[in-house]
Amino acid sequence: MKLFLDTAVYEEIKQGVDWGVVDGVTTNPTLIAKAGHEHEDQVKRICQIIGNVSAEVVSEKRDDMIAEGRRIASWHKNVIVKVPMTPDGIAAGKALAVEGIRVNVTLCFSVNQALLAAAIGAYIVSPFAGRLDDINEDGMRVVADIVSAYRQQGIKTKVLAASIRTPIHVTQAALAGADIATMPFAILKQLFNHPLTEAGQKRFLEDYQRAKAERDTARAGSDGQSKTGRAPETKPTEAPTAKR
Repeated sequence: MKLFLDTAVYEEIKQGVDWGVVDGVTTNPTLIAKAGHEHEDQVKRICQIIGNVSAEVVSEKRDDMIAEGRRIASWHKNVIVKVPMTPDGIAAGKALAVEGIRVNVTLCFSVNQALLAAAIGAYIVSPFAGRLDDINEDGMRVVADIVSAYRQQGIKTKVLAASIRTPIHVTQAALAGADIATMPFAILKQLFNHPLTEAGQKRFLEDYQRAKAERDTARAGSDGQSKTGRAPETKPTEAPTAKR
C-alpha cells in the first residue's frame, strides 16, 4: 500500500519525500488557501518533488468541470484531477478520462458509488473512511468491500482510503487491501512511534556507551603497560593458612 500525504504544506511534503516513505499527495483549493498559496502555483511547486498530486476542481457543472479539469491537468504531468461523486462530476470525469487525463473520484461513501467511478475509467476512487465513522458506519468496512468488489470484477481503478484520522486507520486500510492511504502529516509522523522502539533505542545507546567506556578503560591500561615495558605492579598475596 502506498502512502500519500493529505496536505498542501510544502515543507511537510518535502519531509515525507526525504524520509522516502511518501509516494503522492492529495490536496484541494481549501488546503492550499489555508497554507497561504495560490492553487496553481502551489500544485506546480509540489509536482516538482513528487508524482501523483491530486488537485481538485471547484466548479459544479459538467462543462465547467471539464474545462477546469483540462486546465489543472495542463499544469504538470504529475497532476491527477479530482472530481466529486456527483452526476456532473462523474460525467466530467468520464470526458477527462477519455482524453487520457488521470481522474480521482472523491467523496465516495459506498460500493455502488465506487462502481460508478470505475465505470468511467477513473484512475483512483477515494472512499472517506473517517466521515463514515462519524455517522456510525464502519468506514474501513466500506473500503474493504470496495476492494473486494473491484477484485471480483477485475477492476483496475485504485482504491485510496481517505479521511484517515488515526494510525489505526492506516493499519486497517492496509489490511482491507487499499492501494493507497492518504493522511495528514501528523498521522504520518505517528506511524514511526512505538514505546518498545523508543525504549529499545535508549537501551541500545546506553549499552553502547557502557561498552565503549569499558573498552577505553582497558585500552588505557594496556597503553600504560607498553610505555613502562613491564606489567603494572601488583601486591603480593599471602599464602592461605591452614584452618585449625
